[in-house]
Amino acid sequence: MKYRAIANLIKTNQDTNMHNYSDYFPVRSPRDNLDVVPLLHDGLMREGPRTLLDFNGARASFDDMAKRVGAMQAWLDAKGICRGDRVALMLENGLDHIALIYALMLSGVVWVPVNTRLKGPGIDYLLGHCKPTLFIAQHEFAEVLSEPGLQSRLVWLEEVQLTVQQMPAEGRLLQAAPVKADDTLCLIYTSGTTGAPKGVVFTHRMMRIASEATLIVSGAGAGDRMFVWEPLCHIGGAQMMLVPFLQQVELHIVERFSASRFWQQIETSQATHLHYLGGILDILMQLPEQPASHTLRVAWGAGVSVKAWDAVIARLQLNLRECYGMTEGSSFTTVNASGKPGSIGRALPWLKVELLDDHDQPVATGDIGHIVVSSAIDGTFLPQYLDNPEASAAAVRNGKLYTGDSARMDQDGDLFFVGRRTDSMRVRGENVSAWEIERVFVTHPAVAAAAAIGIDSAIGEQEIMLHVQFKPGFDVLFSDLAQWAESRLASYQMPRYFLETAAFELTLSERIKKHLLPRGVELAWDRRAQSPSAVFDKQRRDIPDSAKNQ
Repeated sequence: MKYRAIANLIKTNQDTNMHNYSDYFPVRSPRDNLDVVPLLHDGLMREGPRTLLDFNGARASFDDMAKRVGAMQAWLDAKGICRGDRVALMLENGLDHIALIYALMLSGVVWVPVNTRLKGPGIDYLLGHCKPTLFIAQHEFAEVLSEPGLQSRLVWLEEVQLTVQQMPAEGRLLQAAPVKADDTLCLIYTSGTTGAPKGVVFTHRMMRIASEATLIVSGAGAGDRMFVWEPLCHIGGAQMMLVPFLQQVELHIVERFSASRFWQQIETSQATHLHYLGGILDILMQLPEQPASHTLRVAWGAGVSVKAWDAVIARLQLNLRECYGMTEGSSFTTVNASGKPGSIGRALPWLKVELLDDHDQPVATGDIGHIVVSSAIDGTFLPQYLDNPEASAAAVRNGKLYTGDSARMDQDGDLFFVGRRTDSMRVRGENVSAWEIERVFVTHPAVAAAAAIGIDSAIGEQEIMLHVQFKPGFDVLFSDLAQWAESRLASYQMPRYFLETAAFELTLSERIKKHLLPRGVELAWDRRAQSPSAVFDKQRRDIPDSAKNQ
């Protein structure tokens, strides 16, 4: 890599002008163009002994991390990696993983996070699509990385660590490349309900906005400690990495979420803020014991329903800050700062949210509409999906981000998430969100996962089919499951058909690939059937597992 000395960089970098968005975000240095490199470099060079993060009890100061990052930059330089190259990382959370990410950011190299749960075909697609110059992985993934075609660009993290440890101290000087705000920082692969995964081109400005928004959405301030369980290959983890450079907070990072160790980890870290996704809070709610007291004050994220809101606050003893966003829009769009149960709140200050119909006209208050977002800040939305002009043109039109999600707004102006536009149904005159149905069924102790889809009805509109994956060792009749749900769902939300699946196929962002689910009712249990329910349940159990997923 070819770098300018930082002193010359300050004088000659094209991005020396301060950003013009001080109505929304502080100008943090004379070189602050609402980007990443000056912020990251200055923090590592100036914050010294202050704690940056703690990983599994191992503390790392800004000084410590600066040395690690400088060494990783030197290693990348020795490998011939240049600004604009792509480097894929398939790594578990860890100090060297973090140092590598910081090194890539500072060097202007494009980071390609690879989900550690991917198997052969998924890895082959991602690497074949983005074509990284280098692929760094851990030995524990050797079995899924045995393809001969990978070997020419694959380097094991353990080899990198050994080389870096032997590197002389003078070879570890921190460098900062002349990176622009609209340069690509990473490629984050995300999936919708159809088609192949899409590579979101995520710029330096987008990462900076996501990090600034994290502070606003979480409400974190000086002295707070943020518990990070998300994998760094996910935007939920990646957006946290710059937060300590914006505010005097600490990150307390673990390898992954563990229900059995969670409260002990909170006690050890004295964490104050928890980011939640998916069923994290549901899992915590189902733990048989909760601590009498703890340090967590705020849980912020997405997925708490209006019905569960008060119960979560009472049992977990914390405040909720529900939000909404997507990777394509710098991660965050709204935040519920008022505490209204079930609401995703209102648009962040630099954003405007419109709810539009299929003709791009505003819907009436209370009606469901397409979430369309515009921004007062240039570069908030993805510039493109990598090598996918059709999807890029559909996502951003006339400067607005068309999210593909639906919501409604109440009389107070607060938004309520409804679901994916392709993930909702019309049943007996009512718009029904699959998310609302699934959220209920996954709270049943026997249900591991559930997916609701709409199928054609003989009398018009749609019927609801629920695909259910049961937990190992549970044997529940669908008639009993339906009876259990009747007290928890409105009549129009109740599925008519139930079908068991051994396992769901998931996208890179851990969503069920609903477009692959069977829609035939021949093998399904019909809640309205005249025959005794036990007979139909027995028929379901007599079906071989291989047939249940056809």
